[in-house]
Amino acid sequence: MIAVIDTGICNLRSVTKALEAVGASIRVVRTPADVTADARGLVLPGVGALRDCVASLRATKLDATVRDWIAADRPFLGVCLGMQALFEHSEEGGITGLGVFPGRVVRFRRPPEFKIPHMGWNTVRFTQPHSPLATGLATEGEAFYFVHSFHCAPADPSLVLAECDYGGNFCAAIARGKVFATQFHPEKSQAKGLQIYRNFAAVAA
Repeated sequence: MIAVIDTGICNLRSVTKALEAVGASIRVVRTPADVTADARGLVLPGVGALRDCVASLRATKLDATVRDWIAADRPFLGVCLGMQALFEHSEEGGITGLGVFPGRVVRFRRPPEFKIPHMGWNTVRFTQPHSPLATGLATEGEAFYFVHSFHCAPADPSLVLAECDYGGNFCAAIARGKVFATQFHPEKSQAKGLQIYRNFAAVAA
């Protein structure tokens, strides 16, 4: 079973439907007590403002659940804000994140021809081609769907799983052990996005 955190501002239905489409059994969780012993994976989705996402996690004490889960190297997948929340600090309102990984979330600084937010399909290149999350995907380029104005800047380059070019390279996904997170939305990325969820479900199994 894969537990999916409901922060109240996430694209919960899209994520749960995508996981179910690849054969995963899911449970929506809203408190630490909901994350029962039979949970084999944990997913943190999110859309909108990072402040609201982090505030919700702290209010429900799920912030500690996420940190402890990742510290134990248990299968975890963060999506969009679920990736940004893992870092120490964000320029979006001066937010202090969960601090799981060292680094910042920074606003895009691009020439005027690159519109912000970065929205739509863009090519992702996997820099860790042997990562289980990249199974069945082309290392040198797959298109995924993005909607964001801020991106993660990990302090440790080895954390970067994938990059995307939007007026310059930025971190599109991270991986460390069984812990993964993507800036793009796999649930909005058709067949390739479902492959991401299929791969994560395989890790959780």
